[in-house]
Amino acid sequence: MSNAFFKVPTPINEPVLSYVKGSKERQNLDKAIIELKSKPLDIPMIIGGKKIFTDKKLSMHPPHDLSFNLGTYNRGDASHVEQAIEASLNAREKWNDLSWEQRAAIFLKAADLLTGPFRAKMNAATMLCQSKNVLQAEIDAVCEMADFFRFNCQFAQEIYHEQPSSSPLTWNRMEYRGLEGFVFALTPFNFTSIAANLCAAPALMGNTIVWKPAESQIYSAAVIMEVFEAAGLPDGVINLVFVDGPTAGDIIFNHPSFAGLHFTGSTGVFQNMWKTIGNNISKYKSYPRIVGETGGKDFVVAHKSADPKEVAVALARGAFEFQGQKCSAASRAYISRSIWNDVEKYLKEDLASFKMGTPEDYSNFINAVIDERAFNKISNYIQSAKADKSVKIIAGGNFDNSKGYFIEPTVILTDNPKFQTMCEEIFGPVLTIFVFEDADFEKTLDLVDSTSPYALTGAFFAKDRYIIDYASKKLVNSAGNFYINDKPTGAVVGQQPFGGARASGTNDKAGSKLNLLRWTNPRTIKENFVAPKDYRYPFMD
Repeated sequence: MSNAFFKVPTPINEPVLSYVKGSKERQNLDKAIIELKSKPLDIPMIIGGKKIFTDKKLSMHPPHDLSFNLGTYNRGDASHVEQAIEASLNAREKWNDLSWEQRAAIFLKAADLLTGPFRAKMNAATMLCQSKNVLQAEIDAVCEMADFFRFNCQFAQEIYHEQPSSSPLTWNRMEYRGLEGFVFALTPFNFTSIAANLCAAPALMGNTIVWKPAESQIYSAAVIMEVFEAAGLPDGVINLVFVDGPTAGDIIFNHPSFAGLHFTGSTGVFQNMWKTIGNNISKYKSYPRIVGETGGKDFVVAHKSADPKEVAVALARGAFEFQGQKCSAASRAYISRSIWNDVEKYLKEDLASFKMGTPEDYSNFINAVIDERAFNKISNYIQSAKADKSVKIIAGGNFDNSKGYFIEPTVILTDNPKFQTMCEEIFGPVLTIFVFEDADFEKTLDLVDSTSPYALTGAFFAKDRYIIDYASKKLVNSAGNFYINDKPTGAVVGQQPFGGARASGTNDKAGSKLNLLRWTNPRTIKENFVAPKDYRYPFMD
């Protein structure tokens, strides 16, 4: 029995390794890639701690090398969703009753396993199945995931420490239970760390999970489960299923014990799920917690006082790292006329130096987009821009899917701030730039705020402090994560809690205790040490 107030080790952000030629981490990664590619996997679902294989096996291929077979995964059906719910509910009471420090110990151990013996394997799996270069994989699949695990334990400790005050003769306490039911974690392809955190954050707070990952991320999702199992996560706490969305939703959103949704994905999917949950609200034991981070049409604004080189680098990195497949990626930019020529020159120089190809070649900055659907969507936007005489493609514009889903980083220049690619989320390596007259700066900020329904990330570049202050206030509702003289990507756990509002989600800030609070079901306890023995109050005398 716990008889002390425990304090978790003070978390620090996991250092990003360099992977320079000849380094130990690079040698280990090379070996891990070779090993994974040498033996195709048959990845099972994990329900109640048991490996579930089916007759429906679907193949997995690297987006950058469609001819190579990574293996297969076992597609499930409605019965497996029902089994996962049952396993989750069966595990709930014992898991929720476990002392918080015991739950924390599992995720602290998971972080150390991840940054130690699993580091190379997790990176290799993410590079192969999601076509991330080594730096993007390291930042995401190792460092950010470990940060989520470690910092969440610190945040949980802070939450449990927060207690109400007490009056004389009484003692007031607050306990933080898990939700009454199960949590559905629906996770995206683009960040391995998000997939892990959407399961781990509610689990840390005493909840049990039904987890459906994106099909294009299953290969690395299997490694996440390996880490959880190696860390000692009990059976049934996180149950991994491979089914299509409608099959999962039809069962989960009609179940009376559905208690919460932890989601990252498209705005349309999230809104449809919210409608379904609302229509079914009378079926549930309690009101489900709905936490979602969705789309973005993220901006960069450069004032005339900005440094053109800094702006160009922010655009090159912010728009095109991981092929623009980040919900935070810069996809529209507003550049002051007086600095545009320099920004254009520096940006074109950077883009001309980009190499594109397999992430197994460490010199490649650009890799493939995730799948055929994404390739077709993004290339259609580029084709439309090519056919439109009102805009000009000033860099890139080519694409090829003969070997993999490769799309050149593309920059579109428009004099129409409401052009299609300035307004709609593309989720690929396409940046559209509008050059505004210096005198129109204030009106341009109004455009930035009103052009998109999203409010996820945004960046503002200037040297003038009065202008920085003015823009920060003017764009206060335009981005949940606002960057000054920096690209709009790369939020770090514990430093820049991540999330946006408007059509970008519920802004519950992953990487902070605000998110963990959503997965608690508080109970206030008042204990009276000296109970009254007469109903009469003094005023009655």
